[in-house]
Amino acid sequence: MGSKKPQTGGPDVSVVIAVYNTMPYLTDCLNSLIKQSIGKGRLEIVAVNDGSTDDSGRELDRFAREHPGTVKVIHQENSGGPAAPSNRALEVVTGRYVYFMGSDDHLGKEALERMVDYGDRHGSDVVVGKMVGTNGRYVHQALYKKNDPDVSLYESALPFTLANTKLFRRELVDRHKLRFPEDMPVGSDQPFTIEALVRAKKISVLADYTCYYAVKRGDASNITYRANHLARLRCAADIMRHAAGLVEAGPRRDALFKRHFTWELAKLVQEDFPALEPETRRDVCAGIAALADLYFTDALRDSVDVKRRVRIGLAQRGAIDELVAAITGGPVDFLVEDGRVYARYPGFRDAHLDLPDRLFEVLDGEGLPTLLADGTSLVEAEWDQTGEHGEEMAVVVAVRTPFVGDLGSVTLALAPKELPKGAQKVGARRLPQGTTPPAAEGEQVREPAPDGVGTVLRARFPLPARRAAQGVRAYVTMVGGTYEIAVRIQDRPLPLARRWREKVPFRVSATGDRKGRLVITTAPLWTPSPGARKRLRHQLSRVKRKLTR
Repeated sequence: MGSKKPQTGGPDVSVVIAVYNTMPYLTDCLNSLIKQSIGKGRLEIVAVNDGSTDDSGRELDRFAREHPGTVKVIHQENSGGPAAPSNRALEVVTGRYVYFMGSDDHLGKEALERMVDYGDRHGSDVVVGKMVGTNGRYVHQALYKKNDPDVSLYESALPFTLANTKLFRRELVDRHKLRFPEDMPVGSDQPFTIEALVRAKKISVLADYTCYYAVKRGDASNITYRANHLARLRCAADIMRHAAGLVEAGPRRDALFKRHFTWELAKLVQEDFPALEPETRRDVCAGIAALADLYFTDALRDSVDVKRRVRIGLAQRGAIDELVAAITGGPVDFLVEDGRVYARYPGFRDAHLDLPDRLFEVLDGEGLPTLLADGTSLVEAEWDQTGEHGEEMAVVVAVRTPFVGDLGSVTLALAPKELPKGAQKVGARRLPQGTTPPAAEGEQVREPAPDGVGTVLRARFPLPARRAAQGVRAYVTMVGGTYEIAVRIQDRPLPLARRWREKVPFRVSATGDRKGRLVITTAPLWTPSPGARKRLRHQLSRVKRKLTR
C-alpha cells in the first residue's frame, strides 16, 4: 500500500469520532489514525468532544496542535450519546467518504487506504471493512468470509453487522440527508446505517484485511453494555419502525428483522430477565408482543432458532411464568414424534396457552448443537473386567440423552479423536453431509430417565489392548442431519483407574478432558526386564553408598 492519490480539492476520507471519557483508549485510537498508510494529506479527522470529564478533551487538543490541518476538534456540552456529536461532525466534514469509529477502538494501519481504493475501484456507496473484537468484545464474523464487491443487504449476513463503522460515500449521506436520531440511548447508529444500506446502489465487503478492532473496555463502560431493558426495548422499536418505513413487508423485511428478533429482542429475555421487577417483566413482554404482532411473520418465526423463537412466542402470549421457567429450567429435552422433533419447553402443549406446536418444532440445525450438548451427560460409568485372569476389559456407561418418544437413530460410541476446534466450545457438532457415524457396538439399552427428562442409554464397550484415548459420544440423526455430542461428566463420580492383563499389563482410566467431557484412556504399563532390574538395583546401591560417605 502507500499509494499517492492526486488531490481533488479535499481529503479522500473524513473520520468522525464522537468522544466521551475514553482515556486511555482514545490515545491508541488517534495514533492508529495518524499512522494510517493513506497519509495525512488524504485524511481528515473530525473529533467531537461531547463534554468529557476526564483528559479526553486535552488529549484531542494535543493531537490537533501536533497535526494541524488533519485533526479538527469540536468541544460541546454532553448530549448523552454519540448521535449528537456525530451529527455535529457531519456538518463540517469535507472528505469524499466519511468513516465513523468509536473513540475506544482502533484501525489496522492500511484500513482507510484499502477501503477507499476498494470503493473507488468498484464504485461503492458503502464499503464494509473486516471488523474484529478485542478484550472479549463479540463481533459477528459471518459477513467476512470473502471479499464481495457487490453484496446484498437481504441475502447476506449484513443485517447482523449494522454498526456505523463503515465507509460511506459522502454524496450518499448528503443526498438523503442521513443523520443519527438523538433521542436513542443505544443503537442510534442503526437507523443511519440501515437507511444508507437500503439506499446504496452498491455495497462492498473488504474481508481480506482486518480494518477495525472493536475494544471492550476493562470497565465494561461501552454504552451498549449500560442501557437497561426498557431503554433497549424502546430503541429496538424505534429502529424497526424506521426500517419498516424503508423496506416493505415481505421476504426482504423478514431478512432484515431476523437480526432484531434474534439479537435485540431475544437479549431482553435472557438470563437476567427473571431478576427484573414484575412490572418491568410485564412491560418487556408487552413491548416484544407489540413488535411481534407487527413484524414476526410465520416465515420469519420459522427461520429463528427454536430457543429464541419459543422465548419470543411466550413473551408475545404474555406467558411470563412459563418464560421464566424456560430461561431458568435447565436443559430441554426433545420429543420425537411422527418424524418431527419438538423442544419441550414450558408451555409446550399447554391447553391454557394454546400455543401452536410449530413454535416448538426444531426446523433447522441453527443453535441445535448447544441444546443437544447441554442435555447430554454422564449418569454412571464402571469397569467390566472379564476373561481368564481378567485379560479382557470393557467400560459400561449410562448416558442421559435429551430425547423421548420415537428415538430412531440414537446411539453411543467411542470416538478416537477430539471434536474439531470449532465444536470444542459447544461440545457438539453437525457431521458433514455424507459422514457415517460409528456403528453401535453390542446391545444398547434405552430406559426413561428417572426424572422424566430425556432418555438414558446404557452401553458396554470392549477396550483395546493398545495406547488409546477415546471420548464417549452420542450420535443422533434428526432434522436432516447427524449430530455428534460429547458426554459431559458434570459432577458424576468416575471409576478409579485399574490395571489389567498380566503378560503386557495395561492401565485404564476415566477422566475429563479440558472441557469436562468423558475420555477413556488405555496405556501399557512398563515392566522392566530382569537385566534392567539388575542394572537399576546396581545404580540404587551406588547412590546409597555415596549418600552414606
